[in-house]
Amino acid sequence: MQYPHLFSPLDLGFTTLKNRSIMGSMHTGLEELPNGMARLAQFYAERAAGGVGLIITGGVAPNRAGCGFEGSALLESEAQIAGHQLVTSAVHKHGGKIAMQILHTGRYAYHAESVAPSAIAAPISPFTPHALTESEIEQTIADFARAASLAKAAGYDGVEIMGSEGYLINQFLVKRTNQREDGWGGSVENRQRLAIEIARAVRAAVGNDFIIIFRVSLLDLVADGGVLAEAIMLAQALEKAGVTMLNTGIGWHEARVPTIATMVPRGAFSWVTRALRPHVRIPLIAVNRINTPEVAERILADGDADLVSMARPLLADPEFMRKAQAGLSAQINTCIACNQACLDHVFEGKTASCLVNPRACKETELEIKPASLRKKIAVIGAGPAGLSCALTAAQAGHDVTLFEAGPQLGGQFALAQQIPAKAEFRETLRYFSVMLATTGVDVRLNTRVMPADLAGQFDECVVATGVRPRPLKLEGADHPKVVSYAALIAGQVPAGHKVAIIGAGGIGVDVADLLLNQHDTLGEYLANWSIDPELTHPGGLLPPRAITPQREIWLLQRKKGKPGAGPGKTTGWIHRLNLQRHQVHLWGGVEYLRIDDAGLHVMHEGVAKCVACDQVVVCAGQESVNELHEQLLQMQQRSHLIGGAQLAAELDAKRAIEQGMRLALQF
Repeated sequence: MQYPHLFSPLDLGFTTLKNRSIMGSMHTGLEELPNGMARLAQFYAERAAGGVGLIITGGVAPNRAGCGFEGSALLESEAQIAGHQLVTSAVHKHGGKIAMQILHTGRYAYHAESVAPSAIAAPISPFTPHALTESEIEQTIADFARAASLAKAAGYDGVEIMGSEGYLINQFLVKRTNQREDGWGGSVENRQRLAIEIARAVRAAVGNDFIIIFRVSLLDLVADGGVLAEAIMLAQALEKAGVTMLNTGIGWHEARVPTIATMVPRGAFSWVTRALRPHVRIPLIAVNRINTPEVAERILADGDADLVSMARPLLADPEFMRKAQAGLSAQINTCIACNQACLDHVFEGKTASCLVNPRACKETELEIKPASLRKKIAVIGAGPAGLSCALTAAQAGHDVTLFEAGPQLGGQFALAQQIPAKAEFRETLRYFSVMLATTGVDVRLNTRVMPADLAGQFDECVVATGVRPRPLKLEGADHPKVVSYAALIAGQVPAGHKVAIIGAGGIGVDVADLLLNQHDTLGEYLANWSIDPELTHPGGLLPPRAITPQREIWLLQRKKGKPGAGPGKTTGWIHRLNLQRHQVHLWGGVEYLRIDDAGLHVMHEGVAKCVACDQVVVCAGQESVNELHEQLLQMQQRSHLIGGAQLAAELDAKRAIEQGMRLALQF
């Protein structure tokens, strides 16, 4: 077997997990929708059918104060059991196991009834929490036990107690948020009391033959956070309290250190789990940026953990485990950790999905099934939209020819993979390349087609010819120091030493990232973000590391405000912070005047300035390439326009891939 450790069963005594994979907890937004539990059931059923060992649901509050927002998922009465039974029955039908996460958000709650150990507001919530009284703490413990009992009645195989990531239990553990002077604060024993008593109460409520996972924070990544010695002490107490397994928690939500985004090295935190392993006898679960079976196997083979948790990778491909076991790893649709359709959606109050797999959380809506009529389809352009359309059409049984004028698949996606923080995009292009071949798509690279080559030859034509950089309309735009972002990223021109970037959207941020010349190994990542490899400093943080920039960079935008975040809601702060740490000049409200030998002349903050640069990179937007579509329509050929060719706004692979899939399902 290719991955013997990953596919080794785990005997828990009263039950056995068929392999060492866990689908980690992830809120989808389906939980709160009308008929959402039925959709959630189908979502988890596909993952169970795909072979994952154990599924952990998104967080479910044990009481109303613990809800993340008004109306969020809650289990506090028998009347709510029926909806959960839809989920558990669907998973069990496919031979899977599922645990419900019990999550009390504490001061992270986005509502006026939030509670916490102390009345200290979180930096990511506008609400100041009410400090729990001792009687309210006792009731909260009882509420956790009641939720666990109801979960068992609903058919779950276990529960996960969320004790990390800065939520309520974690808030009690550290002095940063626990400034109590009673029996629930002060000493480490008092601060750990809530976690231990919840574990004991839950075990008493559910009996022995029921999985209890406790997610324990091993690396808070916030000032005045915990240290490893305290985590070991808690883990040992939790083991005595009857916890079945310990899951690893990495980083609070308010931490200013990236822990799951694509710039984080794969498997970056398994060493943290390994540090706990000698001190407990129950199984440990490693988490974060484990997105291939090779990474999972290495972590298990090295003895870092007993199981691996993968949430977003199973969003990207529900058949991840089945494909790995069958020797078809090349066919796995790999998570690229972009966060654009999963976490970004959740934090915007939308239903989660996946950039590389638009079917995620839409399984009942986007169903790929054999077409009633086999058609001959031409797709012109092999960017994200064209690739998605061609593959989906072929999976539905159509005869598909994919034309690409360039020498490789990917379009703007292929360009983006050259950015260090987007190297994972290579996995998406690998997936499409393999799957196009597997489904029999006729791929013709270096082929620029004319309307006459298509009209009358195909039942449907799909024009996905993408975009081209918008020309810069500015005096001196033809100066030798002016280059397009495409030429720079592709390596057609060398990067300058003093570089001004016109445009601070996603592409401008990518160019700045490329110019920083970062290629983080694990050691470099830990050092760059001041993470303590010894886990002895509070919160696991070292003093900030000084960075000496290799280049002087200006990132400029016309609109006012702070440039440098890019389009990602949950990753924008990482980009901006990284640029600031590398001393990139971030200028908003810029009026561009001209370019000459002296540099780029602008008006900034009401003052005329000259950016003394030796290179100006133009990231001033794109325009659609859609002439072919109009020509085909004039020739009475059925033609459809998708992706950037239809709308050249901020480049959006998420929209392009879903649009391509939806169109293909209409044929």
